[in-house]
Amino acid sequence: QVQLVESGGGLVQPGGSLRLSCVASGTIFSTRTMAWFRQAPGKERELVATITAIGSRNYADSVKDRFTISRDNTKRTVYLQMNSLNPEDTAVYYCRMNGFDSWGQGTQVTVSS
Repeated sequence: QVQLVESGGGLVQPGGSLRLSCVASGTIFSTRTMAWFRQAPGKERELVATITAIGSRNYADSVKDRFTISRDNTKRTVYLQMNSLNPEDTAVYYCRMNGFDSWGQGTQVTVSS
């Protein structure tokens, strides 16, 4: 199984930035597609961004041009740089490794003035 630990969330004002991190352990990291999801109160969990083993990226339309997903295979870590945050980005953010039905505890992001 894979273990995922997210961090980096917090309270930020509209227009601000945060960088989330997710460290994976328990299996090979470098060959797996990684993803960030988020779940806002009262809403279903949604896919935010993905990055393949060779670095190809995809984003949800709602975060395109504001968020950047990246990875460091030497650190077994996937990142989500979030810029120009707005209140609609408020959610618990989770990472996920393709092929495994495991979720971490998530990290809370709150965008509010």
